[in-house]
Amino acid sequence: MSRDGPLSYSVAGSLVVPHFLGTQDHPWLRVLLEERDRFVGRPQRELDARLREPLPCASPPVKLKLAVRVLAKLQRSRRTCAAVPPRQAREVLFQAAAREAAPPSVVLAGVAAELGVAPRELDESLFADLPGEKLLAPSASPVSPEDLVLRINLALVQGLLCHAVWVRIDVEGQTRGLVRHARLRGLICTVTDRGGLGGVTVTLSGPLALFRNTPLYGRALGEIVPMLAWCARFHLRAECLLQGRRLTLELRTGDPVFPGSAPRPYDSGIEERFAREFRRLAPGWDIVREPEPVNAAGTLIFPDFALQCRADPGRRWLLEIVGYWTPDYVARKLARYRSAQLFNLILCIDEQRNCASADLPADARIVRFRRRVDPAAVLREIGG
Repeated sequence: MSRDGPLSYSVAGSLVVPHFLGTQDHPWLRVLLEERDRFVGRPQRELDARLREPLPCASPPVKLKLAVRVLAKLQRSRRTCAAVPPRQAREVLFQAAAREAAPPSVVLAGVAAELGVAPRELDESLFADLPGEKLLAPSASPVSPEDLVLRINLALVQGLLCHAVWVRIDVEGQTRGLVRHARLRGLICTVTDRGGLGGVTVTLSGPLALFRNTPLYGRALGEIVPMLAWCARFHLRAECLLQGRRLTLELRTGDPVFPGSAPRPYDSGIEERFAREFRRLAPGWDIVREPEPVNAAGTLIFPDFALQCRADPGRRWLLEIVGYWTPDYVARKLARYRSAQLFNLILCIDEQRNCASADLPADARIVRFRRRVDPAAVLREIGG
């Protein structure tokens, strides 16, 4: 059992084997969805009470508990239509009960008359703001057993990763978005080039490598998993502490987990507009979004674009669009590229986001912009 709920898995040697759901689970999942639909328009507490009882068909107990937790996250609810705001109802009624030595039903009837509502309406208003009293709403979009299977499998993997000491992912394609997300979520992350094997290796500290805030970190780490479905290939290995042992979890391309939303093709409107206008202005050049990362001074740099002349393949430029910057930041970035023996870099820097007044490096290829990167200025810089 995990802090994040039930986990269904077995151990084979040093491997932890998730018990993924599949087509064999569709019948009882369909019954579960039908039971949920029966309670639309009724208080949440009634559905919760029903799902604590067995389904009218065979269902694996641990998988059922995990399915109920996943389904709860997909549910929508709306507040009950209280005749009297619940806080007001409680305040007025409890004050009246403290003043009057009368039976509760008499006090309730008297307060209801003062408020101009029926006693039953006042009684129903008292705790209408509690979570269990919210009315279950129909799903925003239909949930099928096939869809629920993938979501449950994702939750299972994410629950196991909450027990990870470290995670290592060999990945090809969409690496920039993966690394960017890891760093934005505050994950402890290193990225290394895989050499001739292609792609990169992303190594992340697991929650159990930390001293505190491990549940928050574990959830952030789990958010990486649905993003992997959009990578061309991946192989995740995680060392997890389970049952008092260090066990290895593996996840690969094609494993049945729910994919996240499709990654955005561009980080900003500035990037998207530049790509569109450059293609229109320079038909003899290819513009590649998020080319392969550059190994420089022991770290990886992710250019925004590669510009490739089709008539002369030797003419290839890397381009980065820089938001906030200082001259020192620009100098360090140039030094990294030079350490990789690459001098074909163009930096497009936002004039409005300069954080210092010092001069830029004299030998930097710079295109300044405000709100829009001018593709004609870039072409002039590369001799297009």
